[in-house]
Amino acid sequence: MSQRRRNVSGIEIYAQPAALIGPYMHFAAANSLNLLGRRAFCGRLAAGAGIASLAGLSAQAALPEASEPFKLRFILASPMYGTTPLAEVLDEAKKVGATAVDIWPLRHANHREQMTELGDDRVSELLSERGLQLGAITRYDLGTARLIEEMPYAKRFNCKLLITGAPRRRGGDVKAEVKSFVASLQPQLAAAEAHDLTIGIENHSGTILDSPDAIRYFGEFADSPRLGIALAPYHLPQDNALIADVIDALGEKLVFFQAWEHGRGCDKPMPKEEELQQLPGRGTLDFTALLGALERVDYRGWTEIFMHPTPRGTAIHATTAEVTAEINRSRDYLQRCASRLSNRHSRQTIRSEAVTT
Repeated sequence: MSQRRRNVSGIEIYAQPAALIGPYMHFAAANSLNLLGRRAFCGRLAAGAGIASLAGLSAQAALPEASEPFKLRFILASPMYGTTPLAEVLDEAKKVGATAVDIWPLRHANHREQMTELGDDRVSELLSERGLQLGAITRYDLGTARLIEEMPYAKRFNCKLLITGAPRRRGGDVKAEVKSFVASLQPQLAAAEAHDLTIGIENHSGTILDSPDAIRYFGEFADSPRLGIALAPYHLPQDNALIADVIDALGEKLVFFQAWEHGRGCDKPMPKEEELQQLPGRGTLDFTALLGALERVDYRGWTEIFMHPTPRGTAIHATTAEVTAEINRSRDYLQRCASRLSNRHSRQTIRSEAVTT
């Protein structure tokens, strides 16, 4: 039976018994409390002292002031539109509340290839005309081994974040594998520093970072401010409290958040209504708890509404307008979650004031 508990934001969530969660929960008690609020504390300290000390700051261009309330900052994932012309995709960004775009190459989209065909000047014009940032470039095709190749291109557009995946697991000790992986990234991190970039590594299934424990170890070993996690809840056990604890444990090492749940999966063809269950508000994951954790760590990075269609490289709906409407459906859901979070804070404040009067 689930056990009801209240987290530090006053959100009531349901934690599954340890027997059901297996090995995934044991790190939370040891790591969450000492990391809770660390980002918030550092952010306010930096604001007060006039310095920028937050790790991962370079990944989050045009950040709001640390004293501002928590707010989701949306970025548009280009694969949601398949191989739709780039200009048409960029036209949709403001319609879904996004101020930036995340560009993907084949096989998930072809917008990185379109950028090369259009040329740097034309791409810059397209972004400028719409008031958009190139917020991220996702290059799973390059992996960490070849990611340096993309850095000069990202810098041309003042892009601050490159996202890729980790190598596949070899089956050895998880902690040792993660430590070795992080140590191997020194050339990439030196290049990232030279190009004013942050590298976000996704917790993809089957890779070195495919478990909550591995993510925690990564957070411990990844001491460079140029390195962090691009968190995809899809690839974690679908437990609200567990994913929230992962976010708490990461703290400032969280540099990108995909609003993406597992639903019915994305590895085989299925009816559209089932495939769409990967999207927030379509599936069963309660994002209120996740947003509560993002608020606790004072997350200021991009939030990307995301799913994978089958086959890859196709848009999630038949028309551009339908894709945009679907993204807005999920955005509205996330905003309702954020409103519930805010309302609970207000009730807490009222109760606290009543107790002290």
